[in-house]
Amino acid sequence: MSIAEFLAPDNWLQQGGGPRYLQLRQRLSEGVDQGLLKAGSSLPPEREIATITELSRVTVRKAIHALAEDGVIVQKQGSGSFVASETPQIEQSLSRLTSFSEDMSRRGMESSSVWLERGIFMPSPDEVLALALSPDASVSRIARLRTADNKPMAIERASLSTDMLPNPLLVKTSLYEVLAETGLRPVRALQKISAINLQEDNAKLLEVEPGMAGLSIERTSYLADGRTVEFTQSIYRGDAYNFVAELRLAKE
Repeated sequence: MSIAEFLAPDNWLQQGGGPRYLQLRQRLSEGVDQGLLKAGSSLPPEREIATITELSRVTVRKAIHALAEDGVIVQKQGSGSFVASETPQIEQSLSRLTSFSEDMSRRGMESSSVWLERGIFMPSPDEVLALALSPDASVSRIARLRTADNKPMAIERASLSTDMLPNPLLVKTSLYEVLAETGLRPVRALQKISAINLQEDNAKLLEVEPGMAGLSIERTSYLADGRTVEFTQSIYRGDAYNFVAELRLAKE
């Protein structure tokens, strides 16, 4: 059954059945319970729901607000309304340079990985530029689906020169642990964070609906002497991560 068919007013809206926004709230809640509206998926826009149900946008807005108060959906400014997920919510500080494994361990969560790629390859133009490689150099790549308590959280693709990581098969859990053993753990990094809508292949890995909000993060990390250690491109679930930065007033 399509969303339009499910929300057709003849199927549920009753005269004398109470306030219309409460009836709509109940109908949408039933859609979540029945799996028609899946966890992490977006609700149709208010205008579309109003057209399907023949209700006013004010009524639709009140119903959605009530569902948000119930915790059934999550409203995100600029992105819309999404069915609440059981995925854990993570607050990640932007002032700490830590690995995914360390982050989850610090929160008492068990991290694990599904390997997507691991080996030595010819570098892409982006890798040559980010890692300051010669065009004929090789690059070590490790790509993983990162999970916390068995729930997919992020897709992480790291590239390193073979000087930094001669054998990518040594990485079992934490890349930073392997780098620390050889004195090559990075001490600082630059990150670029962008809002994206998840494409179908990445959404499938993260077990969410295509088009759902996500975060794309590019990180280049460095040793104390300025040498580049890694270039990482990651995609995070938008419903799972909040990045937090502490700001201080600059002295004039």
